[in-house]
Amino acid sequence: MKNSSFNRLIKNKDFLLMIFGMFISRAGSYMQTVAVNWQLYQLTHSPLSLGILGLATFLPILTFSFFSGIAADIFNRKKIIFLVEGLAIINALALAFMTIFHIITPLLIYLFVGIDAGFASFELPSRQSIMPNIVDKKDFPLAMNINSIFFQATSFIGPAVAGFVIAAYGVKAVYIINAFSFLAVMLAVVLMSPLPRRLNIPKFSLKGIVDGLHFVFKAPVIAGSMFIDFFATFFGSSMTLMPIFAVDILKVGPKEMGFLYAAPSIGAILAGLIYPFFLHIKHKGKILILAILFYGANIVLFAISKNYILSLVFIGLSGSGDMISATIRSTLRQLVTPDHIRGRMSSINMIFFTGGPQLGEVEAGFAANVLGAPWSVGIGGLATIAATLYIAKKIPELVNYKDTVD
Repeated sequence: MKNSSFNRLIKNKDFLLMIFGMFISRAGSYMQTVAVNWQLYQLTHSPLSLGILGLATFLPILTFSFFSGIAADIFNRKKIIFLVEGLAIINALALAFMTIFHIITPLLIYLFVGIDAGFASFELPSRQSIMPNIVDKKDFPLAMNINSIFFQATSFIGPAVAGFVIAAYGVKAVYIINAFSFLAVMLAVVLMSPLPRRLNIPKFSLKGIVDGLHFVFKAPVIAGSMFIDFFATFFGSSMTLMPIFAVDILKVGPKEMGFLYAAPSIGAILAGLIYPFFLHIKHKGKILILAILFYGANIVLFAISKNYILSLVFIGLSGSGDMISATIRSTLRQLVTPDHIRGRMSSINMIFFTGGPQLGEVEAGFAANVLGAPWSVGIGGLATIAATLYIAKKIPELVNYKDTVD
């Protein structure tokens, strides 16, 4: 690890505000994800209904992503984040209200999850585009690693806490906690320094959107990282089926299910703590491919396990592989992309990295309905390995990518 980069980052007020604000907000959001899945399965007892939840999340993102990307390149990114977080508070409180008064239905869950995804489609490109503005290029790889560790910590803490909260107070309490968590990001963006003045601000037009698409698909490294992200998460998705594994296969309750949700993040955090010591390795493309293959192999092992402890280990190791590959993908995309088009690149990427797991959850739900959850997840893990090897062969620029940051 480069101590100089670490020292600069811990003295960077804006970086710390963004990291800790997002940590609190994301923990609440992950709690809500667990609550929504649990509540929906209790209402329907259908794996198909859990698969449809992924579709309800992805369609709004697909609809709004092109507009949200160019909006992030035109308007004040901090103001976009502040507005979106405020709207998300209202959405979470609406879910709590409907649950308290027993008027919640699967259709309403799909509707409000979709609304929340629509808000997120505007928040994410703005937030990702801010990072290179507040962190020096030489510190960026380490900043992305720290960001990934915090992200994974939220996906560990959120689900683990959610399991206990659901068991003690019900899902309504989770929705209320999530609503308050968004205040952390709103406070962070208010306290941050003004962002640098941007040059080459595009006009809100079809040409501006098309320019973003052209940039992404003419850069093999960026396009390749997006394709490999999509297919790995599409085939490897299994989290929406976790209530089925918990209740029907491993015979455990909501507390244990919370740890199953959290296990990938534990593995990811451990990988993230080790990864900075290998930042000097330039051949990041090869590490990326190996990490995704490792991820797919552990998804297969999780699918065939009937033991709760072994299942925790395998799904945790899958998180380690995912963490390393995600850090490399995020770093290379942000560093290769100029600031004036970074919002559009991030929004296009959002379709891939959100569409992969969300559509994957739909596929997993349908497959589990026909084949059963273990077969659905196991075949998905094997397909992840096959897709990764295919993309690596077709896009050698990705495999040969070298980190050029000193």
